[in-house]
Amino acid sequence: MFRDRSLVAEGSRLRRTAPLVAPSVWGAAAVAWKVWCPLAAEPGLAARVATSVVFLGVGAGLVLGVRRGLVRELARVRAVADATQQVLLRPPPARIDGLAVAAGQLSASRGAVVGGDLYEATATPYGVRIVIGDVRGHGLAALGAVVALLGSFREAAHDEAELAGVLRRLERALARHLCERAREEHPARAARAPEHPAAEEFVTLLLLEIRPDGTVDVLDCGHPGPYRLGRCVEAVPVGEPLPPLGVFPLPADLVPHRARLLPGETLVLYTDGAEEARDGRGRFFPLDAVLAGAAREAPAAVVRRVQTALLRHTGGRLTDDVALLVVRNDRVRVPAQPAEPGLRRTRPAPSPHR
Repeated sequence: MFRDRSLVAEGSRLRRTAPLVAPSVWGAAAVAWKVWCPLAAEPGLAARVATSVVFLGVGAGLVLGVRRGLVRELARVRAVADATQQVLLRPPPARIDGLAVAAGQLSASRGAVVGGDLYEATATPYGVRIVIGDVRGHGLAALGAVVALLGSFREAAHDEAELAGVLRRLERALARHLCERAREEHPARAARAPEHPAAEEFVTLLLLEIRPDGTVDVLDCGHPGPYRLGRCVEAVPVGEPLPPLGVFPLPADLVPHRARLLPGETLVLYTDGAEEARDGRGRFFPLDAVLAGAAREAPAAVVRRVQTALLRHTGGRLTDDVALLVVRNDRVRVPAQPAEPGLRRTRPAPSPHR
């Protein structure tokens, strides 16, 4: 195993130094030409011009070749990043069991398409189950916890009959991930101090279950509660919040808070990077005011409106990852129908012999 790791590290070093080989060879050839070539020592102007043209042409060719290689490498990296995002934070289906769904993320790390935020929505026999969370920190250092939690949720959401059982599965998955991280960061194995120690890592989480009748059960582990868009914009009460995962063990009794999502109403779930984003004057992003102007829009349009307003508010300089997941109840409420006259039950006439 260690030999394989050393080979991978050696290959990575070679790939990083490969673009420097051609310029180094060019510089060495230029010095050799100047020192040992008789033509370079000629005092005439024509000889100097010819030498300069040759060096300029060869140098330009080398620079263009290196640039072309870097562009190809960047394209490969972006393709891998896009594929990773499709697997890790795959876009939810546009419709899930009568609900219209849309999601999106903005990463604070330049060049990254995934970060420390996570979300997922899936239809199960118990209702549509949704998770949104925020790993401490942002960017690539938090990807391990995101992978562990999403993998656990995608299994537990279908296996566990109770929402509390899903949350306990997520807690165990994060605990295993942190134990593995702690072993990797042990001084006997790590060459330097970790940038984000596992002992300081925790996750805020919001877990929901939306049933066919519009009942919403919510378990909140230190995460901002959602907004509900209907006749007005209002914060959905989530009850007494539980501690974030990884800080303290979950209590023995996990009782979800119950809310309602009527037909036509929309839930907006988000991570705290949205409300804590500031502009150049230090003013917080007015998320509720932006949502008020999008109350009648489709979920995908709500995501685009919030992201555009966020980038405009911060000037494109986010300090934390921002994830959004918007769910609209498109189920139609069917009123109760009166029984048909021929099927109406009547009380039997009393017997004359009584």
